[in-house]
Amino acid sequence: MVNAKLCQLLHTLVSALILLKVDGLFVNITYLQSAVAKGAVCLDGSPPAYHMDKGFGTGINNWLVHIEGGGWCNNVTTCLARKNTRLGSSKAMPKLLAFSGILNNRASFNPDFYNWNRIKVRYCDGASFTGDLDAVNLATNLHFRGHRIFLAVIEELLAKGMKNAKNAILSGCSAGGLTSILLCDTFRALVPMSAKVKCLADAGYFINAKDISGAPHIEAFYDDVVRTHGSARHLPTSCTSQGRPGLCFFPQYTVQQIKTPLFLVNAAYDSWQIKNILVPGVADPHGTWLKCKLNINNCSPAQLKLMQEYRLQFLHTVPPVGSSTSRGMFLNSCYSHCQTELQETWLMNGSPMLFNKTIAKAVGDWYSDRSPFQKIDCPYPCDKSCHNSIFDPTEHPDI
Repeated sequence: MVNAKLCQLLHTLVSALILLKVDGLFVNITYLQSAVAKGAVCLDGSPPAYHMDKGFGTGINNWLVHIEGGGWCNNVTTCLARKNTRLGSSKAMPKLLAFSGILNNRASFNPDFYNWNRIKVRYCDGASFTGDLDAVNLATNLHFRGHRIFLAVIEELLAKGMKNAKNAILSGCSAGGLTSILLCDTFRALVPMSAKVKCLADAGYFINAKDISGAPHIEAFYDDVVRTHGSARHLPTSCTSQGRPGLCFFPQYTVQQIKTPLFLVNAAYDSWQIKNILVPGVADPHGTWLKCKLNINNCSPAQLKLMQEYRLQFLHTVPPVGSSTSRGMFLNSCYSHCQTELQETWLMNGSPMLFNKTIAKAVGDWYSDRSPFQKIDCPYPCDKSCHNSIFDPTEHPDI
């Protein structure tokens, strides 16, 4: 028993040392107090926040604005559930945040963006920074002001030097990746026109697919998100003019109209989508998919068949890029979610590769116009470079 505890302690220490070596940069939180007067506040009314590491050397006028992910809340009940957590209140956010992957400040781990001004915008509004309602229910004290937060943060960064930007990227993971799609052209309009601006969406391409019971679960969910937060007026008009605003949370209905160059990083077997779009808990009341959703190695042949069909649906929604070099994509066949923030999936020995390129190399080449990258992986399990996610059995689905 003593030896087992000692081994566990040593393993923890070694893991911590590895983390410090790779993710050695911990960045302090900045609270945007001035945003409160503008009504740009988190769900609980607290000020928004971000973490910023200043650029240096040749990167001093280059800006990477990365949006945090964290799902969505679709009604008063689910928004109240996150109101006092880090996803609804800056009061609950950790003061220090490790910058890794695309936010790393070492050239060996992040060769194209290591010396840029790197900002991680914290996510506390529950609607991918699209909500904007004036009214505040006195009983719940919920504020739906995500779009105001986005504008306030960008205004702050412009004042801190982004007004002189030569290069700028809006990126994000998951719900933040969706933000980087939906607000891509908005970001382009706010940054100096002389700057080279592109957007990067990591695991933000959620598709409109029915669950295993045949129900349009995610479609109804997004309808509720948009209705609850008053998001419609801040979604792309090219989409809202064609149908229900809730559908505009699906990039398949918006990306073709985005004018700013855009790169998609996504797993074709995105673990969040498998767990929450294809097989949400409501569609699997007996938990027959639980082991499969936690670890793709536990999936039965019948379950894998449905997942292969989901991949084909996913690929069918991605618009063809043709000869355009302004669009890029790295669509691998991993069971994962968010690959740009983690060093092991962004750029390390053994990182995922597609056509002999890591995600960091593919994105860097595309942004710098060294070479285009528009690649789609072969079906699971052909890609041996994948870092497939294995989830804790106690984890609960987001929706």
